Amino acid sequence: MNKKQKKNLIRIAASAVLILVIGQLGLQGLPRLIAYLVPYLIVGYDILYKAGRGVVRRQPLDECLLMAVATLGALALAIYEDGDYTEAIAVMLFYQVGEWFQSYAIGKSRRDITELMDIRPDYANVAGENGALRRVDPDEVAVGTVITVQPGEKIPIDGVVVSGASALNTVALTGESLPRDVAAGDEVLSGCINVSGLLRIRTTKEFDESTASKILELVEDASSRKSRAEQFITRFARVYTPAVVGAAAALAVLPPLVSLLALGAAPEWGTWLYRALTFLVVSCPCALVISIPLSFFAGLGGASRAGVLVKGSNYLEALADVTSVVFDKTGTLTKGVFEVAAVHPETIAEKELLHLAAHVERYSTHPIAASLRSAYPGEADGCTVEDVEEIAGQGVRARVNGHTVCVGNAKLMEGLGVSWHPCHKTGTIVHVAMDGIYMGHIVVADVPKPHAAAAIAALRAQGVRHTLMLTGDGRATAAEVAQTLGLDDYACELLPADKVARLEALLAAKRGGVAFVGDGINDAPVLARADVGIAMGALGSDAAIEAADIVLMDDDPLKIAVARRIARQTMRIVRENIVFSIGVKILVLLLCAVGLANMWAAIFADVGVMVLAVLNAMRALFAGGKAQRA
Repeated sequence: MNKKQKKNLIRIAASAVLILVIGQLGLQGLPRLIAYLVPYLIVGYDILYKAGRGVVRRQPLDECLLMAVATLGALALAIYEDGDYTEAIAVMLFYQVGEWFQSYAIGKSRRDITELMDIRPDYANVAGENGALRRVDPDEVAVGTVITVQPGEKIPIDGVVVSGASALNTVALTGESLPRDVAAGDEVLSGCINVSGLLRIRTTKEFDESTASKILELVEDASSRKSRAEQFITRFARVYTPAVVGAAAALAVLPPLVSLLALGAAPEWGTWLYRALTFLVVSCPCALVISIPLSFFAGLGGASRAGVLVKGSNYLEALADVTSVVFDKTGTLTKGVFEVAAVHPETIAEKELLHLAAHVERYSTHPIAASLRSAYPGEADGCTVEDVEEIAGQGVRARVNGHTVCVGNAKLMEGLGVSWHPCHKTGTIVHVAMDGIYMGHIVVADVPKPHAAAAIAALRAQGVRHTLMLTGDGRATAAEVAQTLGLDDYACELLPADKVARLEALLAAKRGGVAFVGDGINDAPVLARADVGIAMGALGSDAAIEAADIVLMDDDPLKIAVARRIARQTMRIVRENIVFSIGVKILVLLLCAVGLANMWAAIFADVGVMVLAVLNAMRALFAGGKAQRA
């Protein structure tokens, strides 16, 4: 809650307390009027100021002017009749409560997403005259300069490896959690993290043209193109406000003039002025200005209870209209953590094959090594592991209980002269040889999340017509995941710019609203560009969470269907309130104009309809539970 929201809440509370206190004092006449003007001005001075400023500046009429005219009309009626000023103050009070709810619901808007984009490197290491490394601003590095990237540092500028070998963490660019091995002659991109070895890189681009800088530009451009629909109440008030103000003025003036000039009868100015003021009180849009934002607020609350954070009511509205959902793969539809998917031994048992691989990879920090150790829980079995040697880009060799065991890729097997066998399954194939004899291979892969397939099916059942996966992974992996989960289509081997281009093409096809679901820094530009960006909140990057409009707090893709169900039910409630509120208003306004509705009818059309609309709005608070059962 910001300072402005706290201040408005204090004003609302103070006004409500003063109304109760003044009601017990028994004041009459002018002192009573002055006393009630205090809470009225406390809660409504800003509305009166905005209404007056709008008139002075000749701006279009809005709800502020209508609120001002309606409440001042109610005060005038109270002076004319019985001195009951609580109606006017309550109208303004309820309006401010609705405004506060709306402000609080959408006040948690995202900050500038580039502040948390941590792929931009702060420096580049350049060798000085004496050979010592010095840190310089990446902007100062010319094309063709040889820079040094040490283990744990980000590559600051795109280039080609001159010397050294290492594994690169490319998650920031491709979303792929498997490190990429590079050696001399390989091209590297800025934003990647050097995991192990020392690299010397000759730059091929300037810093501003490098990949990391381009990603930041994409995010900023996409954010600036994000369209936000105006709130319905503002659009409605532009037509409704001048219409009812003009109608009230006509009601106060035209009938008396017709009676006087055309019929020669008494004009009865007092009667028609009373009807006109009652007309204005009836016209007060309390039910709309409170129930609509409150419906959204309740929908946001229901989503939060279901573990879905929606950053504003406009995103809830947009989600209800989504007909196409685009997914990232790693960390979104899949766990993003490599696991042993299959074990194919040749001459030994599966457990023994895992046993050898886990022991050889005992001291490695590579993600594949971690998955092998996790698959063999009995690592501390007393076996002797010695002479461990890591072969860059190929694998690991070690002596296990006196036997030479090699664990790695096909290049390692070929270098050892071992006859190995390919595997029909998709994933990273880890071959194992002992004393020069092939023992078999282990398949390590990023497996789908438990509810990923159910999420696709649930979205399709809700009317989503198109599901697409965009990934930086290879074609074989992408095709298998898409087929397993039942996706309509996929695109693979994509960088962030490619993902944005694919999304732009989908948006141009005008298939309805498009949502994108992702979790990595590389997904931030697409999240910002989509009609609705949905991020994984538990393991997702800060950049993705800030760029997204909706955050799934437990990373469960099934919650996408939950969120969409909540959004659709919230929008149904909003439409119900709009039709009910406007319908009753029009009916009572017509009755009031012909003298068949008195102040009691006006109070029902104002306060009564508002209460009913608010009760209906609160149903959205429980939409999450219904969505989860669907």
